[in-house]
Amino acid sequence: MYRQRKQRSKTLTVAAVAALVPLAAACGSEKADDGSASVGAGKSITGVQWSIDSVTVDGTTHKAPDEARVRIDDGGAAEGSTGCNTFSARADVEGGSVRLSDAMFTEKACAQTPVEFEKSLGRALTTGPLTTESAGDRLTFTTSEGDTVKLSKTEDASLYGTEWTVTGPAGKDRTRLTFDPEAKTVAGRLPCNRLNAEATVSDGRITVGAPSTTRMMCEGSLMDAEKRMLSFLKGPVEYRIDQGTLTLTSEDGTSVRAEAGR
Repeated sequence: MYRQRKQRSKTLTVAAVAALVPLAAACGSEKADDGSASVGAGKSITGVQWSIDSVTVDGTTHKAPDEARVRIDDGGAAEGSTGCNTFSARADVEGGSVRLSDAMFTEKACAQTPVEFEKSLGRALTTGPLTTESAGDRLTFTTSEGDTVKLSKTEDASLYGTEWTVTGPAGKDRTRLTFDPEAKTVAGRLPCNRLNAEATVSDGRITVGAPSTTRMMCEGSLMDAEKRMLSFLKGPVEYRIDQGTLTLTSEDGTSVRAEAGR
């Protein structure tokens, strides 16, 4: 069941979700197609970022926002987004089933994400074990009551035109980078200042030229993080993209991870 998380945004409780779902209006939804074929459990569902395509509860299908997603890692942790709110949970995967427990959802209001979809997704994912059925790059979670969550494997994000937000190794440091193939540049925001530099991409490597930055002064920790990032970008770095994650590795083996903007 859901647990409360002490943070600026509230969390949803299972009781609230269960109570409100029957009251959700059917506006913008469609009746589920009963003709879908059943497919046996296939390849592992862990270590893959899955886009949530739709959720069907009590026979009514709600289309998911483009940014709705879920990922289950090999260590038994699940995290994702409804397209508005983020969530995390413990994931127990065994054979052809998965159970999400101790789930925590943030609670924000977003115009582009229907409340009915979020409530239905919360109910479907957290009320009991889910059987898994896969077919190619598609996956279906089914509850004991017959409700379903349809998912598909997320394609690799493009290096170019994507806003990459640095998330590791030490957590988010506010750095955001966007590569432009036409101008052959990288631009974005460092922990304190804005950045613009030439960027040459070739054979899986990125070489960043001398950067031009603004000259703002920020608190010490931000300036330290900014210096580390600028130092990291001085030499050529190898890059690898795995779905929505960009990993940059310098010649001395230091790695920086960044997530595609959502």
